Amino acid sequence: MYLNNVYKKRSKAGRAENVSGLLMAIIPVIGFVLFGLIPLVLAFVMAFLEIPGRGGRIEEATFAKLENFEAVLNDRMFWKSIGNTLIMALSLPICIVIALVIAYLLTKKIKGVKVFRSIYFIPYVCCAVAVALMWELIFNQSHGILNAFLGLSRDEAIGWLTDSKYYLPVLIVIGIWSGTAYGIVLYGAALTNVNSSLYEAAKVDGANSFQSFLHITLPAISPTTFYLLVTGLIGALQEFTRPQVIGGGAGGQGPNNDGLTIVFYVYRNAFSYDGTMGIAAAAALILAILILIVTVINFAVSKKWVSYD
Repeated sequence: MYLNNVYKKRSKAGRAENVSGLLMAIIPVIGFVLFGLIPLVLAFVMAFLEIPGRGGRIEEATFAKLENFEAVLNDRMFWKSIGNTLIMALSLPICIVIALVIAYLLTKKIKGVKVFRSIYFIPYVCCAVAVALMWELIFNQSHGILNAFLGLSRDEAIGWLTDSKYYLPVLIVIGIWSGTAYGIVLYGAALTNVNSSLYEAAKVDGANSFQSFLHITLPAISPTTFYLLVTGLIGALQEFTRPQVIGGGAGGQGPNNDGLTIVFYVYRNAFSYDGTMGIAAAAALILAILILIVTVINFAVSKKWVSYD
């Protein structure tokens, strides 16, 4: 009888624990369904509809077959947005290289290592909008800090954000500054976890520092490099904040639409033009497919260079 009572109490406590755990676990699931799955399904449906009016009145929509996709793929600005996005993505490999070099140096016995780590981490915790506004003040042609530092007067001032020759390189520089910090943190953790006995064995075999770095360090941290590459490419293909905040041209799209990224193209069609919500949804779906393809290729190629040993 006593054992039965104990068993019932434990069963009741177990059920209560399962219910409480389920309630806590279901919260993010509900969030995903409301703000992820449902919008995804709606966007997929809207990509095949012609929705009149700015902002879209879906009750007046008509079936458009594949006309929205044809309009996107035949739009010169869409292909320009892809080119701009890929050019801005050039900051990613530079970020990875710089982050690796800095993280490697920070593993050495240098005075004030903790201070340097804190300084390098600051860009990562800063708000992206605030960072973009800060750089806008630096590169502004009329009252920018950089032109003032170079001693350029108003007539001689360089239009960093209004000249097509400088605009994209400026955005790449901003991307490098703001994107390197995250890589430094991850590489720092990865480098400290490399087995030191491997370096000792390589030293006994006569390997120098560069050979040890090339044949031991790089393979050991390759999973971290792969993670940074995959997440960085996904983020680069979704670039929006930098050109949207910095502006530099009509509608904030930079000179000659050099700041028009794929996401900016979707945003412009969805909220700036009349009757193009379906086109925006089609462009968003194409972007999702593009990200999927790039991610699958990355995972397929990673089998040849990523080591998990």
